[in-house]
Amino acid sequence: MQTPVLRKGAVALLASASLLLSACSSGGGPADGEDPSSPPASASSAPPASASPSADPPPAKGSVEVVKTLTDGLASPWGLAALPGGDLLVASRDEATVTRIDGESGRKTLLGSVPGVAPAGEGGLLGLAVAPTYGSDHLIYAYFTTESDNRIARLLYDDKKPAGQQLGAPDTILRGIPKGSVHNGGRIAFGPDRMLYAGTGETGDTGLAQDKSSLSGKVLRMTPDGEPVHGNPEADSLVYSYGHRNVQGLAWDSGKRLWAAEFGQNTWDELNRIEEGRNYGWPGAEGKEGKSGFADPVAQWKTSEASPSGIAYAEGSVWMAGLRGERLWRIPLSGKADREPLAAPQAFLEGKYGRLRTVFAAGGDKLWLVTSNTDGRGTVQPGDDRILLLKVR
Repeated sequence: MQTPVLRKGAVALLASASLLLSACSSGGGPADGEDPSSPPASASSAPPASASPSADPPPAKGSVEVVKTLTDGLASPWGLAALPGGDLLVASRDEATVTRIDGESGRKTLLGSVPGVAPAGEGGLLGLAVAPTYGSDHLIYAYFTTESDNRIARLLYDDKKPAGQQLGAPDTILRGIPKGSVHNGGRIAFGPDRMLYAGTGETGDTGLAQDKSSLSGKVLRMTPDGEPVHGNPEADSLVYSYGHRNVQGLAWDSGKRLWAAEFGQNTWDELNRIEEGRNYGWPGAEGKEGKSGFADPVAQWKTSEASPSGIAYAEGSVWMAGLRGERLWRIPLSGKADREPLAAPQAFLEGKYGRLRTVFAAGGDKLWLVTSNTDGRGTVQPGDDRILLLKVR
């Protein structure tokens, strides 16, 4: 196992006009739909509160409709993040590029590539997040695979430079996350506490999920500089929760509770409510087993129905994108820990757009949805891959 290396890098600051302050977030068996083979800043350091959502719970049933295709022709899109003003940033896993998408017209502008990325298997340029201090520093964060490990770095985005040359050099804030051909995790998001969270995978080495000295198979919580947060379960550790197989979805509800989507192996995929210090069972448990010392998932699916990647929260529900399942799941929440979920999950868009990689809250009753058919696992349709705008009803 590689030893994690933390450092605080110097970052050049770009003077810019005052922008709206935005805290943007963006989740080894054949069952997860991901494996290539078929063998078996000034911010509070307190963790997010677990208060119940103040709004009334959503109805037990609902619907979603596709408003439009914002853009298409994307190559292996993975991470998605929103800039102040509504434009989007999308990462190409295999091309290691970041592209800006106009939130109204869908026009694409290449920002540039991220050096050091080594795409292979399920690795490459994965999650993106926009700093909550973006209005003053123009920083974006990326999770990516190199020849030796997975890393998180921040990059200066200078939109005054020519297209293709707008990304500064990566300033690595965390290195030493173990890599594998599978189960690299990769989702990053800033939480309500303005700390950076990351979902990691156990790289197919199942024992790493229970090893709290490893960064694999975890949900990590760190400062924007990549340092442990005071208040984490263990001092000087980034580990926020453990016992995960492969976390690719992170989102917070209106009560600031953290949710994570996780690939199962052969039986159950999971939606978990993440609480600091809890053990989510892998490899000792998969799905709802009720074993002592392990936190059971709030909801579970047959692996053929989900293989969940990104999740988002909107209109009282968690929305979960399915890869192998080729559908979007709605999980209505009650806001009460002993009553989750409020009702059985609903499936939408089944088989209509193929594999679904990322779902992202677009504000109010809108969602962005990213397909994933050009990643070598899907059936490519004309126009793939695309970003869809959805309306929740």
